[in-house]
Amino acid sequence: MNGQVDPLTDKEIEDRLAELPGWTVADDKLTRTYGFDSHFPAAAMVIHVAQIQEELGHHSEQTLGYNKLTIAVNTHSAGGRITERDFALAQRIEAVAAGHGAR
Repeated sequence: MNGQVDPLTDKEIEDRLAELPGWTVADDKLTRTYGFDSHFPAAAMVIHVAQIQEELGHHSEQTLGYNKLTIAVNTHSAGGRITERDFALAQRIEAVAAGHGAR
């Protein structure tokens, strides 16, 4: 997934957000906070997301709390704007979240 990626328009972002319930845009980043029953599943998801990010060559900010994990991502090479790479990462994260008990 390396290479130049163009920022998405506001309309493109809005359309893609409709396919990712729970995700929003805040501070020019695609963002979601997941809740968990306890700390361990939240921490385990951090590691799983890190593995996905390594596979994609695209990384988010992850903020781990006791039973919460917040993910925020944009594309630095596109001037800190939201791109298709960010939505691809979000979709991969969504695909594993339920397996960690995320809600």
